[in-house]
Amino acid sequence: MNMMLSLRRAAMLSLVAVFVVGCAQLGKQEYTKKSGVGPGMNAKGEVVDSKQVESGYGKHVKGLNDWEGEITGKSTAASKFTKLKIGMSMRQVTDLVGQPTDQGSYVTGKAWIPYYFGSDRHRYEMVYKSQGRLIFAGGSLNDLSGGNLIWIINNKNEPQYR
Repeated sequence: MNMMLSLRRAAMLSLVAVFVVGCAQLGKQEYTKKSGVGPGMNAKGEVVDSKQVESGYGKHVKGLNDWEGEITGKSTAASKFTKLKIGMSMRQVTDLVGQPTDQGSYVTGKAWIPYYFGSDRHRYEMVYKSQGRLIFAGGSLNDLSGGNLIWIINNKNEPQYR
């Protein structure tokens, strides 16, 4: 009798687990990189929330000096971002489009890899109100001052702060 009760309890718990996982999946939207529409984007491929945008859903491009990067969202004709090219330095970018309304930086996982001296140890992000965001791959060890443009996120509804 005790064994039968344990089997019923185990069956009920597994049913509850399946139900909970199924319910969690109902609210999730499926994104595929092939569609070009990912998190933070609408069905037209326009960015509506830059904070939710993920890499891999934009157009992969090769820029200056063989820098590779991504352009996500659709730019408007009035956007200053149309002048930019992947691989530009921060100085070149600010000379073309001006100073950002907000900015910040963060360390990437590559910073913790011993003997990694590449250019993606940190990222620098510039926010431009009503334009979008620009992401730069930071320089080498102990160089937090600059970087090269690797990602353009076009968002005509970008708020002033990140």
